[in-house]
Amino acid sequence: MNRRKFVEELKQQSDKIWDIIVIGGGATGLGVALDGASRGYKTLLLEQSDFAKATSSRSTKLVHGGVRYMAQGDLFLVMEALHERGLMLKNAPHLTFNQEFVIPVYTLWDVLMYTVGLKFYDLLAGRLSMGKSYFINRKTALSRLPLLKPEGLKGGVVYHDGQFDDSRMAFALAESCVNKNGMVLNYFKVISLLKNERGKINGVSARDIASGEEFNLKATLVINATGVFADEIARMDNPGSKPTIRPSQGIHIVLDKSFLQSDSAIMIPKTDDGRVLFAIPWYNEVVVGTTDTPLDAISLEPVALDREINFILQTAEKYLVKPPRREDILCIFAGLRPLAANPDNPASTKEVSRRHKITLSPSGLLTIIGGKWTTYRRMAEETIDRGIKAGLLEKTKCITSKLKFTTLTPNNSSERLYIYGDHSIDIEKLISENPDLGTPLDPRLPYTKAEIIWICRNEMPFRLEDILARRTRSLFLNARASAEIAPEVAELMTKEFGYDQNWQREQIESYNELVKNYI
Repeated sequence: MNRRKFVEELKQQSDKIWDIIVIGGGATGLGVALDGASRGYKTLLLEQSDFAKATSSRSTKLVHGGVRYMAQGDLFLVMEALHERGLMLKNAPHLTFNQEFVIPVYTLWDVLMYTVGLKFYDLLAGRLSMGKSYFINRKTALSRLPLLKPEGLKGGVVYHDGQFDDSRMAFALAESCVNKNGMVLNYFKVISLLKNERGKINGVSARDIASGEEFNLKATLVINATGVFADEIARMDNPGSKPTIRPSQGIHIVLDKSFLQSDSAIMIPKTDDGRVLFAIPWYNEVVVGTTDTPLDAISLEPVALDREINFILQTAEKYLVKPPRREDILCIFAGLRPLAANPDNPASTKEVSRRHKITLSPSGLLTIIGGKWTTYRRMAEETIDRGIKAGLLEKTKCITSKLKFTTLTPNNSSERLYIYGDHSIDIEKLISENPDLGTPLDPRLPYTKAEIIWICRNEMPFRLEDILARRTRSLFLNARASAEIAPEVAELMTKEFGYDQNWQREQIESYNELVKNYI
């Protein structure tokens, strides 16, 4: 993928009429763009910042059916998510993994309730099940989770769900869209919607953040897939449109693996605020979260609140022999959930279903809101089908359920580079030609110079943050370490893109300022 090349193509094809323009480059938008392109539609995706910048890179890193939605009685959502979970693990084996979870149980009622409940979870998964759930006694539970507090423990209930790298999955979607002749552009902000003489939407006006140049781009169908920003696009269509999004903030903390000392994850099914809490092994560290804080304002860069951080630390202390302290945190990250507004109880978020909603405005703006990472593919399929049903697209069949993102598996590619799928071979070649490029940038992080160079050449990073936060997960794994390698990564970017020293200095300063919100 080459951003400069794509922008040049836009200039040369100024009179082109796209079948689909997707606004939003998160999980939903990228999924919709891939679905459209894979069906043969001329598809363009525009993202105001970087791909997966907001919600889609700040998840709990789970591909799951949603155990808690089963408790809410939303069995259709659970079945749908479990089915999609199975497809994602089949289609992206380099980015998704089978993760074992243990639910600690402290009463006989909990033993019965969670054992029976998770057997039902297995049943709903059907042939795409990742492994049967079962009860383990106290001794076995403590051997699986040696840092779990033993007081009052009856045992544990084991079940399986999926784990993944969210932003790396986003780039797999983007690349697959391009491979299907679609075009994706980051840092390309939609500033208005274009309409014909009948008041029907027939394109967008957008600004290239890199150059400031504006483009009028025509399309048969415009799709609003901007997550928490969906209402802003809706107001471009109709200034009087009512809010449809109720944003909720969830935060996570990242700790050293010594705070778990296990390959199994912990799931606490009910915390003081009614949510579940996870402690999950991820890239040799531990991700712990999440919270649920209703917000009135939205931002591309949400910041964790002290009370949210304290809530996670206090909850962890109840269950772990070695409780984490504030100074143990390697990273704190906050994300916004684009929950569909509940008109009957607008202040509530944790009872709101994660089911998605698709609407078509009188002027033809197709909007998809809600949902979650696990169901991105199903959401995309239904969104394009809605465009077909409205007569805006010719009818073609969805093929994404069997669309593979790599031909390699962790077994036949470098263990460290498996996350790049087929491209791990290209990175290995860079290292074989120049072994110095295979040296880790920092002993606390797994990334090498070869990866940075390959990313610059293939994944359209525009800012230093793009590489350190999303194309690698340096910021999320260890914020302080990521700041220390920032000058070296900025220098590599400068050489690859031909930037000057001013750009390099500004990017380092900007990144150091950003890191303050993560430590």
